[in-house]
Amino acid sequence: MKALRFHGVGKFGLEEVPTPVPGPGEVRVRPIATGICGTDAHILDGSFRSVPPVILGHEICGHVDAVGSGVLEVREGDLVTVEPHRFCGLCRYCRTGREHLCLRKEAWGVHIDGGMAEAVVVTEKVAYRLPAGTDPSIGALTEPLACCVHAIDRLDPKPGLSLAIFGAGPAGLIMLTLARQTGVRPIVVLEPDARRRETALAFGADAAIDPFAPDWREQALAVANADGFDFVLEAVGSPRVLEQGISIAARGARIQVFGVANPGDTASIRPEEIFAKELTILGTVINPYTHHRAVELLPTLGLERLGILTFPLDQYEEAFRAQHERRAGKVQLAPQAG
Repeated sequence: MKALRFHGVGKFGLEEVPTPVPGPGEVRVRPIATGICGTDAHILDGSFRSVPPVILGHEICGHVDAVGSGVLEVREGDLVTVEPHRFCGLCRYCRTGREHLCLRKEAWGVHIDGGMAEAVVVTEKVAYRLPAGTDPSIGALTEPLACCVHAIDRLDPKPGLSLAIFGAGPAGLIMLTLARQTGVRPIVVLEPDARRRETALAFGADAAIDPFAPDWREQALAVANADGFDFVLEAVGSPRVLEQGISIAARGARIQVFGVANPGDTASIRPEEIFAKELTILGTVINPYTHHRAVELLPTLGLERLGILTFPLDQYEEAFRAQHERRAGKVQLAPQAG
């Protein structure tokens, strides 16, 4: 079969590899849509740890075409989305109900061969059936949606209080959609790209502001009609953006760090400000027990509005360029096309 394999920084390409065979408790999925994530770009440039050689792709939707022995629920022909993580079950985090913090966590598409291929084998446990008629390009958004559900759970926004979201990429827009359902208001999006600002307004933001404008802070606070925002969501992965977020946080605010920054990045934070304003700064990682909820939410959020650009597997170079150049709200590969 054809697969995109990563061998290390600067070594990534389409190869012919053996088609995997499912073992006991496993199913084989033929991916129809596999999303290109910011994490994939970080893997390619060496700023996110992976275990090469590995087939990339963790945002997967496809049909099951083979099942191993002992599989109980999933059947051949099922359209599934994949929750792409495997945990050791033995460390203290796994044994205290916090598997997502597992010390030996592995991910399909990062440490285990993933979905940028004509087939991928996963355990039945991580294959979630999608409703009949689900568009696979929407189904492949289940994993990022599940991560966003966890982030909103952690942030816990309240109706009638204000929210600032930095970043109007796919994650920022999904969290904007989820946040609106909580009743938090007003919601201000800070995004330098004019097209993405327009999209944020279409998704229901009360204002969309360029964070590089000289008066960005004054513009944002005018919409909040207060001395700061009660909730701040950083969906960029930038130390500068975290600093900006803290600067517009109200007293008692909760600040969510969702974006994946480079490991060596540092932000300048004044501890006295954290103390005096009684700020809470939260991290969030992957999607603990939220994938099922994401499947249920998937048809209700109108995520087709993101604008999905799809490329066949053999056009992967153009697809990654499109993702880097932000040509669409979401870029995906279609491994069965072509």
